[in-house]
Amino acid sequence: MDRQTQLKLSANTAIVSGIFSILVSILLLISYWQTSSFNPLETEAIQALVERLAEDPGNDALRDEIRTLDLLARKAYFTSTWQVKTGGYLLLFGAIVCIVALRYYYSLLTKIEKPGEPVVNENVNRILSQKWILAAGMVIMVLALAAAVLSRNHFSTYTPVSSAIVAEAVTGTDQVEVVEIRTDSAQEGMQGDEQEGLEGEVSQGAAAITMRFPTREEVLQHHNAFRGPFSNGITSRRNIPVDWDAATNRNIKWKVPVPKEGNNSPVLWGNKLFFAGAEGRSQTVYCYDHNTGRLLWQQDVNNIPGSTAAVPRVTDDTGLSAPTLTTDGQRVYSIFATGDVICFDMDGNRIWARNLGVPENHYGHASSLICWQDKLYVQYDTGEGGRLIALNVLTGETLWQTFREVEISWASPILAQIGGAYQVILVADPLVAGYDANTGKEMWSVPCMSGEVGPSAAYSDGLVYAVNEYAVLVAIDPTREEVVWEDNEFLSDISSPVVSNGLLFILTSYGIMVCYDAKTGEEYWEYQARQGFMSSPIVAENKLYVTDWDGNTYIFEVSREMNLIGECSLGEPVYTTPAFADGAIYFKGWENLYCIGQ
Repeated sequence: MDRQTQLKLSANTAIVSGIFSILVSILLLISYWQTSSFNPLETEAIQALVERLAEDPGNDALRDEIRTLDLLARKAYFTSTWQVKTGGYLLLFGAIVCIVALRYYYSLLTKIEKPGEPVVNENVNRILSQKWILAAGMVIMVLALAAAVLSRNHFSTYTPVSSAIVAEAVTGTDQVEVVEIRTDSAQEGMQGDEQEGLEGEVSQGAAAITMRFPTREEVLQHHNAFRGPFSNGITSRRNIPVDWDAATNRNIKWKVPVPKEGNNSPVLWGNKLFFAGAEGRSQTVYCYDHNTGRLLWQQDVNNIPGSTAAVPRVTDDTGLSAPTLTTDGQRVYSIFATGDVICFDMDGNRIWARNLGVPENHYGHASSLICWQDKLYVQYDTGEGGRLIALNVLTGETLWQTFREVEISWASPILAQIGGAYQVILVADPLVAGYDANTGKEMWSVPCMSGEVGPSAAYSDGLVYAVNEYAVLVAIDPTREEVVWEDNEFLSDISSPVVSNGLLFILTSYGIMVCYDAKTGEEYWEYQARQGFMSSPIVAENKLYVTDWDGNTYIFEVSREMNLIGECSLGEPVYTTPAFADGAIYFKGWENLYCIGQ
């Protein structure tokens, strides 16, 4: 390529990229002016509808119209922010191309200048004019970039119409405690399919719910999550039965058929017992009276924006409804293998629903939910990457999400107080890690785990315990981020560990139960059951309840010496973990739901 062709090519490239950059700059400045002078989230239309709803609180059609407008406003906002960010990147690209082309052009001019060649005033004027044009273009681009950075975030001070405003309009400010709804960079970054999956809906039942969260003491009085309060395998319930037999109906208070398949465990709050089931695209949440076994309500999980019409591929031992629900006494939350998350109030009124995206998981999603205060925690470690997500329990919106460099995990989160603050503790390959329950910040992590992790962690007396079959059993000091002791002789495949009175209990898939000293790892005793374990152990009244997959429950004293108190049978497979109440145990077998009690 000769010198003249190179000059022409570089000049044309500089001109085209310069014009492109100036056009993008002008569009960004116009966008900045529009978003600065007009807030799309506070339109007169929505405000007028809210005022009408306050005058006519029973108008369901009006409430639906408000929800629709609110959702459209949020979609428009996220589309606008995506356009501004994309425009900023395009502007930066165009400016770089223009600068490189101009630099190459002037370097060619310098190289071809001949000694003694007369300087033409026309060329000088042309160069000067080009410099002035370049300077003006740079000023416009700088202003445009500043506009992109300074674009106002309306969500930073926005309370969704679908929650606080509608609730206030329906029930009055005297009955609603207003709660701040946080929006951080993780939520601002949602766009496309993820934002469409957020359903901005609050039912009439939801509006009537007081925005109050249970205390720690209240949580400890119920069985509100997988493995009980804070998902740690310990219950404070009293008068727990130690003798029953399904074949003779001895101490079987009631038994009802399980309507749909689902390997999730029952949870309990007050007189209401919850679980879920799914067959194909049919997903359902059930609520039973814990005293009588009467079905109080059932609600289908459908019509969720962003939810897939296809049925995810799962294995039989996981299924489409493996994650256990959780409840805070005012709302109940459920998640399925489709990525659908839904919230009902205690009477079955749908509050919100959204889709997190179908998890890439060759067995099926199995991580259970746990909630605390205003947050619902989702361990979403999939083949597309790991995430700990905190959703607002009132609206379903993402408060924050922490990305994790881990493989797929089927373990569930637990909550523990470490150093006076609550942490969410997760287990996956390769990390056992703790995250601040308020912010999602990683507080500590130890790379010590491997394989396809199924068991959840356990916490007691300053140590975190994690285990996985074909990997390792570890006791971790989270304050020093180090392994205190480890063992690889007896390892769990699915069943989670439990710690009580300084003793650690492990259940294996081949039917051996082992008791260790929790501080040192010294083995005290082991017991061979009739079958292997999928159900996790629960400690109640200094007794250890463990159930093999044939439905045989073994009751041991929590002691350094083995003391088998009783052995009971349901006569059908049990893959789930029982729930406990005063004087009763609730088992969800393969075919039936049982209440054990006198």
